[in-house]
Amino acid sequence: MKHINVEIKARCFHPEKVEAFLLQHNAVFKGTDHQKDTYFNVPNGRLKLRQGNIENSLIFYQRNDQAGPKQSDFDLVKIAQGPELELLLQNALGVKVIVEKKRKIFFLDNVKIHLDELETLGSFVEIEAGNITAPNKTVEELHQQCQQLMEAFGIKEEDLIQNSYSDMVGRE
Repeated sequence: MKHINVEIKARCFHPEKVEAFLLQHNAVFKGTDHQKDTYFNVPNGRLKLRQGNIENSLIFYQRNDQAGPKQSDFDLVKIAQGPELELLLQNALGVKVIVEKKRKIFFLDNVKIHLDELETLGSFVEIEAGNITAPNKTVEELHQQCQQLMEAFGIKEEDLIQNSYSDMVGRE
């Protein structure tokens, strides 16, 4: 099933302040996930297999690489047999890159916020205002939610990242 997020990724120089804001505003903390995202070679978009202790999904998404809030169209399937599926996709498509991270997962209504630590890249915050749990929200409303949290978190224009972690890790 197709879903829409309006999302940003930014360098985060003060994750403890972002986390404090979230907790003060009654965000639901889902936990800390140790995630392995395996990206596969596909002709367009991105196909990744996420394996973690909280989230385990196969995700195909398409979005423009731009620094500000951007629409991401995606399909997501929860999976139970990650290692087996990883081997199947690796044999069929080949692996583009593997990204490993520690991710704190929070929800504020229909907005998912990640505080990510990548060993080689540093600290990041992601905001994903989505329509999975709020199907009546318009793309414009999702943009507004994303923008409001960017301001609340003190995210500056120069902190915004336009690419995927897969692109960033692939350039190391």
